[in-house]
Amino acid sequence: MKQSVVLSIRGRQTYLDQEPEIIELVTEGVLEQCDFGWKLSYEESDLTGMAGVTTTFRIEPQKITLTRTGKLNSEMVFQEGVVHESLYKVEFGALMLSVCASKISTDLSADGGVVDLVYSIEIEQSAAGTIDYHLEIRPK
Repeated sequence: MKQSVVLSIRGRQTYLDQEPEIIELVTEGVLEQCDFGWKLSYEESDLTGMAGVTTTFRIEPQKITLTRTGKLNSEMVFQEGVVHESLYKVEFGALMLSVCASKISTDLSADGGVVDLVYSIEIEQSAAGTIDYHLEIRPK
């Protein structure tokens, strides 16, 4: 079952030796119940600096996979306490990323819900910081 939803996304990015950067976005997307759990997707905009990119969260009971396609391509897999590596392809090249989730919390139903994801990130084997996403999903 697919349905149109409204997403409220709050991201907090804390990079080494810098003040945290907070991004808040309200956008429309699609929530779909699947055999594995849920799929949530939306189109990025100029506000996020990623216009022309589709972001999809594949939400399983113990794992979240974040896929971006379009002007940039990446897939990041999040499992608490497990390091996953991925290639982050952008227009000018590619970077090797390592991510490790410290918190995954999901509470989703056909009526919407909440997803929380906190993870650390390394870029080219150098610690880069921590990212915290809070998504609230409600039917459109």
